[in-house]
Amino acid sequence: MTILPDDKFVTVDGDSAGQRIDVVLTRALPELTRSRLQSLIRDGAVRRVDGATIEVPGLRVKSGDVFAIAIPDAEPAKPEGENIPLDVVYEDRAVIVIDKPAGLVVHPAAGHATGTLVNALIAHCGDSLSGIGGVRRPGIVHRLDKDTTGLMVVAKTDAAHHSLSEQFAAHGADGRLERGYAAVVWGVPEPSAGRIEGAIGRKIHHRTRMAVVREEHGRHAATRYQTVGHYPSSALIGIAATSLIRCTLETGRTHQVRVHLAHIGHPLLGDATYGAGFQTRIHKLGPQAQAALVRLNRQALHAELLAFEHPITAKPMRFQSRLPNDLAELVECLAAGV
Repeated sequence: MTILPDDKFVTVDGDSAGQRIDVVLTRALPELTRSRLQSLIRDGAVRRVDGATIEVPGLRVKSGDVFAIAIPDAEPAKPEGENIPLDVVYEDRAVIVIDKPAGLVVHPAAGHATGTLVNALIAHCGDSLSGIGGVRRPGIVHRLDKDTTGLMVVAKTDAAHHSLSEQFAAHGADGRLERGYAAVVWGVPEPSAGRIEGAIGRKIHHRTRMAVVREEHGRHAATRYQTVGHYPSSALIGIAATSLIRCTLETGRTHQVRVHLAHIGHPLLGDATYGAGFQTRIHKLGPQAQAALVRLNRQALHAELLAFEHPITAKPMRFQSRLPNDLAELVECLAAGV
């Protein structure tokens, strides 16, 4: 395990055995609030000395357990507005729906203090932007990876933030929320439609990467998928090399679609993190498809559908987004076999 200079260590004594880890850490580190420690746990900043990352605040500890807590450096209190163009799909006094481009980070974080969606929203929405999500993530109730494109909704008032947060916490179980993704994957999933279930947590030796892990080391996650197209290989006549699938989320974990599809052996085209072992398969594609994939230079994933209940009017809201030009070009080349 890598020891960081600012790591704090907590050893569980016999009196604390069987208690929740967030309770034990709060008692041992009074300078940090319980909610702050819960956030650190969910962000992968707490791990056993054996290297296993803990991401469940309710985990029961054992006597003799030793935990390392990585406390991140303090960040500026409030991001500034920046004049960054936004593709606004819908906006009223309560919410704004945007179509996020590739390369745009959602909120400020280490290495991305400026140039984020939050900076753009602050400039666009001004004082109306909800602050209930924290000064670093005002109005944000969900996010997309930097290089994933598509639809996002942001709250502009505290009331809207509360309602949308409840809807995203329910993950569509109450029928109010629906999120759909278009993805281009290597190979042909079997069966052609199904449900992928597996807890997601951080990899022990790669804390920036996620993986399907044992339930106690991660958070429950489930993804439904439907194959909608098979595309031929230029090298093997009659053999499909790639597929276009549509995914809907039952949960909302970090990198969920990417991790789950890689877990069943069908990673996204262009995904250097979870599909590195498939990069040599590019030679099975036609020359135009190869060139389109190189130009894409990111994972082939697009948030194409977003439906939710309006937080003020309770009216069902439904939005769809076409594939961005670079991803649409790739799909066209794959479908044509060129």
